[in-house]
Amino acid sequence: MRRKRSSITLSNLLIEDYAAEGKCIARQDGKVIFVEGVVPGDRVDIRILKSKKDWAEAVPIAFIEKAKERVDPFCAHFGVCGGCQWQMLPYAKQLQYKQQQVEQTLQRIGKVALPTILPIAGASPTTGYRNKIEYTFGNKRYLLPSELGNEEISSQSNVAGFHARGFFDKIVDIDTCHLQTSPSNELRNFIKALALQKGWTFYDSRAHQGYLRNLQLRLCRSGELMVNLIVGEDKPKQTRELLEVLQEKFPAITTLLYTVNTKWNDSIQDLQPVVFSGKGYVEEILRGKDPEEIYRFKIGPLSFFQTNTSQAETLYRLTAEAAALTGRETLYDLYCGTGSIGIFLSRKAGRIVGVEQVAAAIEDAKENAKINQIENASFFAGDVIDVCTDEFFAGQGRPDVIVTDPPRAGMHETLIDKLLEIAASTVVYVSCNPATQARDLQRLDRVYQVTHVQPVDMFPHTHHIENIVQLKRR
Repeated sequence: MRRKRSSITLSNLLIEDYAAEGKCIARQDGKVIFVEGVVPGDRVDIRILKSKKDWAEAVPIAFIEKAKERVDPFCAHFGVCGGCQWQMLPYAKQLQYKQQQVEQTLQRIGKVALPTILPIAGASPTTGYRNKIEYTFGNKRYLLPSELGNEEISSQSNVAGFHARGFFDKIVDIDTCHLQTSPSNELRNFIKALALQKGWTFYDSRAHQGYLRNLQLRLCRSGELMVNLIVGEDKPKQTRELLEVLQEKFPAITTLLYTVNTKWNDSIQDLQPVVFSGKGYVEEILRGKDPEEIYRFKIGPLSFFQTNTSQAETLYRLTAEAAALTGRETLYDLYCGTGSIGIFLSRKAGRIVGVEQVAAAIEDAKENAKINQIENASFFAGDVIDVCTDEFFAGQGRPDVIVTDPPRAGMHETLIDKLLEIAASTVVYVSCNPATQARDLQRLDRVYQVTHVQPVDMFPHTHHIENIVQLKRR
């Protein structure tokens, strides 16, 4: 059931500044209004979506005047699929606002003493940077405003692209996505065209039926390409026919898999992809600061790996700088995932100890350590709170340096208490959410002071940002 639209509108408001999470600020009679889809300098009419005593949320309904610094978006699907919200801003301006977001968030929420925040590390390239992407097939097309009322375009159409923002069942039909390089678009469009020719069904998320469901692609710097076709119905003959044609038409595919997902949700983490051809995984390459520093990582269809390979190198190099290792330290890598940060830092540390709750990720980490002939790293599955006991420290050594890279929700209070108890001399906190990071810094403040802050842009043309903070024990 969709919420009834608010009838409250305000006219001719100036968008004054950037706030966070892709929203900007306007003011009316002292009230702060957070507006989506605008940039500072725009003058707009808005519709209020939510209103509280001191603040409100709104969307623009008409542009009276557009900011002078706006640029033309390079993607034909801008503003519809929701994937790249900032294409109307020059990249330098995007970086400026992300830097501002980190500074203001740490000051407003963290309320701790801060050093001068270093300039944000920008990305290059700013398009085609994703090594992983997932497309969705569906039988309900999201109609653009210009398409409404056009009898030649039906919303009951088989399409391939991305979920429309705010709709679980409507798909934006994508012609060209600029997030991943060739043959990403060619693969999606070929499968769609072949399925239409053959009369194969596209997934209906309401009726919970249909054959074509998702397409996951991993395109690595190493040149390896993994394709995982996810189908909503188990039709072995049909699947074999499709995969054989894909292998023939796209010889660049080094690993081809399929996954049968008959669940209500799109997650395949609890399913087992089937290898049709190839070795069942791809290898990606990360390079350290020194030319001889080359690391290889095995990535399976269910593995986590940073989706921007080039900026992952930047992030890990800057994390290494913040860790300030001399070659003797015992470094604990918490939320270590498949071990990428720990392995990247292993040649600079005396010992690496990785801890991660997901057991499958720990198996990947151990495999990656073997691939890179890393003998000073050990990885353990379990919750940090349960793993890091006095007995564990007796066997593995107490950490001199801790690197923590938690999910967007940040660190649980019990983990922060554990960090305060461990009292390592240095903590490097890598975060994809400056707001929860700032909250956690406040909790750590009685033992640690912030000595280094380095923002990193991992996802150009979006409002997402990574931030590295070095903390030193007082």
